[in-house]
Amino acid sequence: MGGRIRHLKATAGLAVAVTMGLVGACAPQPPPDDFFTPPTTSDTTPPAKNPETTPPLTSAPGAGELIRSRPSVFTSDLFNQTPNSSVDSYQVMYRSTSALGASNTVSGTVLVPKAPWTGEGSRPIVSVGVGTRGVADSCAPSWTMTQGWDYEAFEYEMLLDRGWAVAVTDMVGLGTPGTHTYEVGREQGTAMLDIVRAAYQIPGVGLDPNGPVGLMGYSQGGTTAAWGAELEGTYAPELNVKGTAAAGVPADLLAVAKALDGGPFIGLAMMAALGYNAAYPELNLESFMNERGLGLIERSENLCITSYQGFIELMNVGNSWFVDYLKDRTKSPLDDPQWVKRLDENRLGRNVPAAPVLLQHARFDQMVAYPQAEQLHKDWCDAGANVTWRTHLLAEHVLGMVFSIDENLDFLAARFADKPVESNC
Repeated sequence: MGGRIRHLKATAGLAVAVTMGLVGACAPQPPPDDFFTPPTTSDTTPPAKNPETTPPLTSAPGAGELIRSRPSVFTSDLFNQTPNSSVDSYQVMYRSTSALGASNTVSGTVLVPKAPWTGEGSRPIVSVGVGTRGVADSCAPSWTMTQGWDYEAFEYEMLLDRGWAVAVTDMVGLGTPGTHTYEVGREQGTAMLDIVRAAYQIPGVGLDPNGPVGLMGYSQGGTTAAWGAELEGTYAPELNVKGTAAAGVPADLLAVAKALDGGPFIGLAMMAALGYNAAYPELNLESFMNERGLGLIERSENLCITSYQGFIELMNVGNSWFVDYLKDRTKSPLDDPQWVKRLDENRLGRNVPAAPVLLQHARFDQMVAYPQAEQLHKDWCDAGANVTWRTHLLAEHVLGMVFSIDENLDFLAARFADKPVESNC
């Protein structure tokens, strides 16, 4: 019965997501807010002097430090924005580590049930990587969660219903200034881990820094969770990560982009190009673009799939973005050595997750190619990781999200209870 209720919640949540493009034209935009303005750059580590050389991804100075926090509102009420009265919500700003190993600043939201924890040990916290939102600040979870139009709010509520705390990073460039480094896994993974570190420092939050931690995400969030799983053993070894549930994972962006080219979802590859261009300035995306492409880059600050304008922009992207927007159709970023290098640096599968992982994928996923996810499964297995692999045979990308939810929650619950899990490699 519980599984059926969860599926109903998931379906309802996805129905809300489908309506986002329709209501986004009327949705309020975030007002100017000094809370999301980072400290001066003198407080942070400068970028690597030689961007061609990527240092080992260890914590930058102060990574995980809470810069500021404030009470916030969490609501899944799209029409009246009625706050969820059973949850304490906090917006946070904290330090993290960029893909180049520099110190950066990220925002996010932490949700804690008001009811006392009645389970064994300390209250768990689950760091959730969100699915694709876009690259504009109006997509930031810290904003959408206050307005009732966060399309994954139903999922947060399912975690909260179990008594778990929830941490949701905005990732780099959503909320804080700059272009969101969309699908740059190295930055998404560090942001996911560092918000847990920051959550423990919120005054009066009552979370145990030695308590159990779970990582979870779907689609872009799957990338975030999987990178968190690969990094946590060396990047944040003090965190008591018990397990990771990652599904619909874009593990190899080069393979995903090539599979998208020529199809209706090529706009996702376009957003990834914008994200990589923001993370790695030497890639110089502008040098590849024709006039139409330069115009798209200029308008990218408004690209948000939950807004009418952003949705229409993405739908108007040509079926072959790497042809329709290039000034030289024989020179694609996907074939450029510098782009290939950076994409390869963000390919999952080279590091062994320290904790057990549940990895799921829809067999007919039309947005995130199945073969590259299967390869991640094989790479992790070959490296000796404890991996539980699930293929949803009768599902595409959206149904894959619905079908993965029950298993994600049950997997994490079992890990928090210290139940053994045997890899099915």
